[in-house]
Amino acid sequence: MVHDADHAEQCIKLVPIFQTLSDAERAQIAPLVQHRHYASGESVFAAGDIVGSLMIVAHGQVKITQIAANGKEQLLYLLNPGDFDGEAALFTASTRQNFGTALAATDVCMIRRQDFQKQLQTSPQLALNILNAFGQRLASVAEQSTQATTASIEERLANYLLETAGDQTDEFKLPMKKKDIASYLGTTPETISRKFRDFTDAGLIEKLAVNRFRILDADGLALIE
Repeated sequence: MVHDADHAEQCIKLVPIFQTLSDAERAQIAPLVQHRHYASGESVFAAGDIVGSLMIVAHGQVKITQIAANGKEQLLYLLNPGDFDGEAALFTASTRQNFGTALAATDVCMIRRQDFQKQLQTSPQLALNILNAFGQRLASVAEQSTQATTASIEERLANYLLETAGDQTDEFKLPMKKKDIASYLGTTPETISRKFRDFTDAGLIEKLAVNRFRILDADGLALIE
């Protein structure tokens, strides 16, 4: 793990909890950020690992999974650029309950608990931002749970494609197999394949190669219900 000024600045700009800080406060945080790169498929963390740092995804995508009672991997959620994990470690030592795996070449930034706690003491705005971020995280989990039971599979798939593509609407790679996407969205691989064809026929997306797509109509995807 290394300190990289450019990556530190990128992480600070990406994460909502840092965006409303003053330039001076951001300058104090930058030296605390450490950078780590993970190859596609590489383990980022495992259940039982000690959580000692806040982890911020700067580039790439990380899937968070757990092992279900039947021994199969269960996908819980995805971390995209700007998302963070391990926030509980900012206040108390804890251990991981889940597994994190890079779905693509992924850059993450880490801030150690001790360093972050010192920063909280000098920045009331940062402490307030953390509380707001916790509230948004809880609301997001509740919304995801509601969406899983009320939103159509078309809406869920459209949202997933928009989140995965991010700014790369000209061309992006699906980091998960369709069976994993189906599991994540609560449907079957056959349904996912059919909806991909429907989206293509409707001119919303274009298939470029195996697992590579282009979004042709982002607004159209966003309006799907």
